[in-house]
Amino acid sequence: MDLQLAGKKVVITGASKGIGFGCAVSLAQEGCDLHLVARNADLLNKSADKIRRDNPGVNVKVHSFDLSTSESQAALVEVTGIPDIWINNAGAIPGGNIADIDEQTWRNAWDLKVFGYINICRHVVPAMELRGSGVLLNVIGAAAVRPQPTYIAGAVGNSGLVGLTTALGSRSIQHGVRVLAVNPGLIVTDRMGDLLRQTAEAELGDPGRWEELIPSDPAPGTIEQCADVITFLVSPRASHVSGTTLNIDGGASAR
Repeated sequence: MDLQLAGKKVVITGASKGIGFGCAVSLAQEGCDLHLVARNADLLNKSADKIRRDNPGVNVKVHSFDLSTSESQAALVEVTGIPDIWINNAGAIPGGNIADIDEQTWRNAWDLKVFGYINICRHVVPAMELRGSGVLLNVIGAAAVRPQPTYIAGAVGNSGLVGLTTALGSRSIQHGVRVLAVNPGLIVTDRMGDLLRQTAEAELGDPGRWEELIPSDPAPGTIEQCADVITFLVSPRASHVSGTTLNIDGGASAR
């Protein structure tokens, strides 16, 4: 199936590793020109170099930004312009229960992921609607639909971002723009290890026992499984999907 993505301009935040990098690889294979964004410039450049080597002819630009401030969020949009596709993926809210996560930690985490997504949407969606075309996809997380007290800041933040996606995407399609999201469950990334270490320390008293908490039913998904779904959703082949958040978790949230 031709996804009709060749030549599309795509911005991906949090693109140096994990799901963001997986999306970059998948979209490069479809012939998209990429703007990759992350804080760590060295890692970002290494990731971009790999994509360039594997996909000759694909234009890959890198932008090192800390997207936890409104100034840097606005500056990024100024530098990249309004692309055909924007993927919000930057942000890692720490685990912990309501007694563990102090106010400053909570606010710092939300500045990057929750308010970062909100402010990017504020800049990008109206401009896409004015132009009459575009797709914005938020990578959120399954804690939005399976909230746990041990990941309280993430559960609350993710739930809000699902609401943001629904509210925007329910009407944006009238202006030729789609806003949608995915909720990855447990995906094999460095992030998975970090969260399970926190849970192992809280529940088992030993972060080194984190691998005991890796489920087998369903087993964690792969970056490629997640990125392939995202690639389809942002393509014209999914042109009637907007306001929707799709869970990518092997059915775990349906149980």
